[in-house]
Amino acid sequence: MKGRRFGLAATIALAALVLLPLPTTASSPSGTTQPDSAYSQSYLRNHVSNVDATAQRTSCYTPEVAYFTNLGPAEGFSGMSACNGASNTGEDLGPYPNQQGSSAGYPASTPMLVKNHAESDIRIDPTNPNHLIGSSKWFVSSEGYNHVLGFYESFDGGASWPVQGHIPGYEGFTDDTDPVGAFDPWGNFYALILPYSFNYDSTGGHMYQKSKLPNPTLAPEVVSVSVRPHGATKAGDWSTSNGKTDYVAQFGAQGREPDKQWIAIDTNPNSPNYRTIYAMFVLFSFDGLMSKPYVSTATANQDGTHTPWSPIQVLPTGSGSASDTYLLPHVDGDGTVWTTVTNFPSTHQRSTYNVNLIWSKDAGRTWQGPLAVTPAQAVALAPFSPGYVNTTFRSGISNSFGVGAVRGANGVFPLYVTWEDAAGGIASSYVTYSADGGQTWSGRLLVNDNASPADEFQPSVAAGPSGTVAVTFYDRRLPCPSAGTSEAARAGIALDTVNQNGYYGGGKPPYGAANYCINTSIQLYSAALAPLGHNIRLSGHTWDPELNSAHWINAASLGGFIGDYFGIELSATKAYVTSVSTFDDGGNPGNRQQQVVAAVAIP
Repeated sequence: MKGRRFGLAATIALAALVLLPLPTTASSPSGTTQPDSAYSQSYLRNHVSNVDATAQRTSCYTPEVAYFTNLGPAEGFSGMSACNGASNTGEDLGPYPNQQGSSAGYPASTPMLVKNHAESDIRIDPTNPNHLIGSSKWFVSSEGYNHVLGFYESFDGGASWPVQGHIPGYEGFTDDTDPVGAFDPWGNFYALILPYSFNYDSTGGHMYQKSKLPNPTLAPEVVSVSVRPHGATKAGDWSTSNGKTDYVAQFGAQGREPDKQWIAIDTNPNSPNYRTIYAMFVLFSFDGLMSKPYVSTATANQDGTHTPWSPIQVLPTGSGSASDTYLLPHVDGDGTVWTTVTNFPSTHQRSTYNVNLIWSKDAGRTWQGPLAVTPAQAVALAPFSPGYVNTTFRSGISNSFGVGAVRGANGVFPLYVTWEDAAGGIASSYVTYSADGGQTWSGRLLVNDNASPADEFQPSVAAGPSGTVAVTFYDRRLPCPSAGTSEAARAGIALDTVNQNGYYGGGKPPYGAANYCINTSIQLYSAALAPLGHNIRLSGHTWDPELNSAHWINAASLGGFIGDYFGIELSATKAYVTSVSTFDDGGNPGNRQQQVVAAVAIP
């Protein structure tokens, strides 16, 4: 999600996602809650591995716009810093060809140090299960929400991440955002990117007037693709189709603005739509606070190029009015591409919504649906700003969608939807599935099994090749580390001293605070959502979300950012999850936002 969406898309997130017309109560995954002590030890009991991926290398690039406000040392902030030779990724430090048209004073005069990595995606190469690529926002200034997209790559099943850096080609824009990617059948990796331009006002807020943009030679906003060819080994080994900037669509500043992009590629050689690339995004119209979903398609070639993108096509929606968002395309084994579309009928209050399912069987030429997954109804989510109770980071994209890899007894591939609901002021995560192509849905299942109330939020769902289903989520059941412990020192709790507007009712630093610090959790299921044991703790250490949390509105604002979603992908034997942590596990002395990749065996 873009930082500027606090007036529109950000408001949408206030409304929540999927509250199904199902039982008002739901038991925990195995029917009983799990004591916190058992949950805490589940990391060791299940032999979870953690690798602090983005802390393994130091990245720098020359940003289009420099922004030097420093909010530190409180909460770990340290402002924008010159690279000064620290980069060891081998990436091009700039300036870059696409910055040649910049106005006087731009780009920045020197490469800057990448410090934080929030929001993430992870994918497994279909030609080699040991080859993984993660992607994340790559921040040079958390105070200014100044970032591009970066990647980190493993060739040994996630044990190490030796190749990483920013994704090149769009440095002439101020930001590029919302990490998501997909492999094609031959192991070429497609990153779908949302580059956009802005400048800063005196408060650190973002200005989008075309006359004030730093690079007038570029379209203010685009939806674009970069491809990392199979066999690439260097940070800069990325290409665009036919050697040109690979724009799916271009838009002028203010009025028609793209967001929420996602990508899927049909990698099944037996599919009638084999090699089809589906690039989806939402287009916001500020004059009526409206948004509509769009798709463009192309056909992938073995050499990492593709056919031209088709003209963007508006997708069907439920009511045909107000705001439609959150597109999450997945392709099943028959070549059908499915996605959920969330509709907010009210253009202002965002208090009601409905979720619909649409699909295409002919490579995106025609679409069927929508089928209603939920009726419109009032829901409750954590406030968008300042955020979840006790802390200031914002509510994220609170739903996820996935398609099973194994046919059910009726020959149909199952569909899965997750969501969070904060009724009563505390968020919980739920999951449901359809075995008949979305015609009917199962009763909702509570995913989290915590014994005491705590926020369990941002669930994501994925299905593996064997049919196993996993739901992962951020988890606040364990208290922050206690004062005087090595865990508290390494978690940087002493840095957390700011209590702006009294958003936290306890004392600062928040030693031992309940429903404050975070872990990442996973729940494994059979294809029919029979739980395979209890929640498993994926985090080796509990971390503080207030440290280095990006200020997405302006530098002086209360709202922080740890990411609107995070990545999960399943191989035949393991679940891989990439999520944020500020804990210092030996390579993160500044308690910066790093991407930790967890792996756990699938039973």
